[in-house]
Amino acid sequence: MTLANSQLREYLNYLIVERGLSKNTISAYERDLSFFISESRIEDLTLVTPAEVESYIAGARARGLAESSIARFVVSIRNAVAFSCKEAKVINQVKDVRPPRLKSRLPKALTIAEVSDLIEATKFPEDPSSLRETAIVELLYGTGARISEVVDLDLHDVLKSDGGQVPALRLTGKGQKVRVVPLGKYARDALDQYLVRVRPGLVGKARSALFLNDRGGRLSRQTMWKIVSLAAERAKIETKVSPHSLRHSYATHLLDGGADIRVVQELLGHSSVTTTQIYTLVTIDKLRESYSSAHPRAKKSS
Repeated sequence: MTLANSQLREYLNYLIVERGLSKNTISAYERDLSFFISESRIEDLTLVTPAEVESYIAGARARGLAESSIARFVVSIRNAVAFSCKEAKVINQVKDVRPPRLKSRLPKALTIAEVSDLIEATKFPEDPSSLRETAIVELLYGTGARISEVVDLDLHDVLKSDGGQVPALRLTGKGQKVRVVPLGKYARDALDQYLVRVRPGLVGKARSALFLNDRGGRLSRQTMWKIVSLAAERAKIETKVSPHSLRHSYATHLLDGGADIRVVQELLGHSSVTTTQIYTLVTIDKLRESYSSAHPRAKKSS
């Protein structure tokens, strides 16, 4: 193992133990940094120079990599080098290297009608197992949860009232932060149907997992992604739909309905309200559009 790879292992251990980052985030850091070390033939992270990072950026662009991916790479490299330099008590040469500036992109939300069509597209009365797909989509939209948070749900995260109803879910988000989100009637009913009619027949080695695959193991991110994508195809939704689209839609529809932004921040598990505020731009755009088309003094003269 080279010194750079050893330094990478130390950095990843720090992210796991000290920062408590999720498995998916750790995997992304490891993938990015391992590729950089191998591609740029880095022997010591403390000796990385701005020229080496710039050369890597140029190569990534030549390969057709998206600017957003390049920006993530640069941040990963800069953070790892900063950690290694601090540990070794040496000067960090890349501390002023900045990732490419990205155009601000507003999250795309589905309309309420599209969400309804998407959920209906998961239902097959002749196939009781489809109740699992319906429950997953209802939960993604009904809680605004990240796909990783739904994958990681265990039975004990389903919080029931004294009457046996399921009023809320306990979600574990980034940095192992736990939050409790309420469930609406549609999501509650869909989850109850899955728990009673489908899950008992799937129980296998992953006994604690909430959502199980046909072999009794925990349902994967890839399978949940596929469930949403196929439902969108059947619903003939023209825009690209992912599990994260349902999170965007959840936030946008809450704000459209008058929810306080601080409440939405807590429900989404954002550490800062600044992150949540991007959704207010979506609703402002809708208000501006409605005003322009409806107010007599806003219309352009022909």
